[in-house]
Amino acid sequence: MSEIAARMPAIAPAKAPRAAPIVSERQAAGLMIAAIAGVLVLIIALPLWALLSKSAQNTDGQFVGLANFLAYAGNPTLMASLVNSVWVSGLATAIVIPLAFGFAYALTRSCAPLKGALYAAALLPIFAPSLLAGLSLIYLFGNQGLLKSWMMGRSLYGPIGIVMAEALYTFPHALLILTTALSLSDGRLREAADAMGTSRARIFWTITLPGARYGLISAAFVVFTLVITDFGIPKVIGGQFDVLATDAYRQVVGQQNFPMGAVVGIVLLVPAIAAFFVDRRAQKRQTALLSARAVPYRPKPDRRRDLGLFAFAGLIALLIVATYGVAAWGSFVRYWPYNLSLTLANYDFANVEPTGWDGYFNSLKLAGLTALVGAPLVFVGAYLIEKIRVFPRLRGFAHFLAMLPMAVPGLVLGLGYVFFFNASWNPLNVFYGTLTVLVINTVAHYFTVAHITALTSLKQLDPEFEAVAASLKVPFWRTFSRVTAPICMPAILDIAVYLFVNAMTTVSAVIFLYGADTKLASIAIVHMDEAGAVASAAAMATVIMATAIGVKILHVVLTWLVFGRLQKWRER
Repeated sequence: MSEIAARMPAIAPAKAPRAAPIVSERQAAGLMIAAIAGVLVLIIALPLWALLSKSAQNTDGQFVGLANFLAYAGNPTLMASLVNSVWVSGLATAIVIPLAFGFAYALTRSCAPLKGALYAAALLPIFAPSLLAGLSLIYLFGNQGLLKSWMMGRSLYGPIGIVMAEALYTFPHALLILTTALSLSDGRLREAADAMGTSRARIFWTITLPGARYGLISAAFVVFTLVITDFGIPKVIGGQFDVLATDAYRQVVGQQNFPMGAVVGIVLLVPAIAAFFVDRRAQKRQTALLSARAVPYRPKPDRRRDLGLFAFAGLIALLIVATYGVAAWGSFVRYWPYNLSLTLANYDFANVEPTGWDGYFNSLKLAGLTALVGAPLVFVGAYLIEKIRVFPRLRGFAHFLAMLPMAVPGLVLGLGYVFFFNASWNPLNVFYGTLTVLVINTVAHYFTVAHITALTSLKQLDPEFEAVAASLKVPFWRTFSRVTAPICMPAILDIAVYLFVNAMTTVSAVIFLYGADTKLASIAIVHMDEAGAVASAAAMATVIMATAIGVKILHVVLTWLVFGRLQKWRER
């Protein structure tokens, strides 16, 4: 205890108050936890309740029970969209998971060169809107594509293009999960098998694959959910091939049939919820496989294996970079593919989009405000849930709300915001169509991952900090401001950058929420593509991607310069 106290020089014992405080520390903590729970109810639970309520009403707002769901089931066109969504999602998942597993295996089970560069190249799609994958394929395999002959007479616009583009878009998401799963496996099993002369094939099928099976399950459900709920790619490259996401957009925006749009949103919610619970169960089972004595596996050099895996991963990384690079190149081309001379005319967005560059600057405002508002909200909420040991039921309820967005697709949350914030009875409807509601929606959409990041950082802190502070009669808010927050500042910055990048690239969650003065860059891409200005759409997407990558590079450099040197100074 004395050791911990010595590490807290910034905290002095609180002076005895002259009079009894109006609100005790326990009551203050309860009020703050209740406030966090109230905010989460407002930005997450109530919009979802509004969506559920709207699905049980007719166009006049009267309660009709399950009539809308029965009408949906009896509509052949809508049911065909459901079948189409399940089919392309399943096929994209079947393609992505083996490729991502092989790539993750190359990163974690070999001594292949340039692992960092390969990993960075594979993560490129994360920094771009999903629409850019579709635009890139149009440049390559579309009606005027450079490699149109490779399609052998088939059209890119439809299920083929959707599956190809979704595979590009979801690959890094699966790779992140599988790389973590393979990195967490116990290396002692592999070393024991090697010592007994077990063949590599047998080791792979009996040790490596079973050890990563829960990661494989989790990755498969994540990819399936991302594909079935994605709006950008089907909108850009889907043609006449209808899926659930475009159906929801058509019902709400095109036909103003809000109840049926809510029904489609509920249908989209089902696979996402199923994936969420399977993922939670898989993570618990995966954690149970680890022990305190587990050691990470350190691969030994093997020239033949390392070169083979390097070639495999290098080919995939090259395809990703080349595909996105073609779209960036096309954004500078005068008239694809007949006049390949370079020009900046495609970046004069005012020629094809009424808002011009305003959409990009709106996206910057959204991303900046989302990071500034979301990061403190997420971290304070996680601190109250994890470190303040009072009102366990209230903290459990707040934690449940914080985890809920992981099971809610962006398109579904956006629909909920339409029905909640645009309701005539809601005094908050004055914010509908403003930047305020866009910021609130984006924070809510990406809250869970940020919350998990904050919890992970807080769990790594010695719990004795709070114990010593309590013994010294130091209020928890002083411990938070002087100890916890400074120590966890790298994690807070990680959360801020995560929110910034996703706010720049989001499409589905905000497609229903923007106003005349708050159109975002990602929405402008959709409209430019609809108008046939593919080059300008690619230009805007390229600007978004460059901005997101630039912010991430700046974050990495600043983290290394500031916190890396500070850590070295502390070690000395």
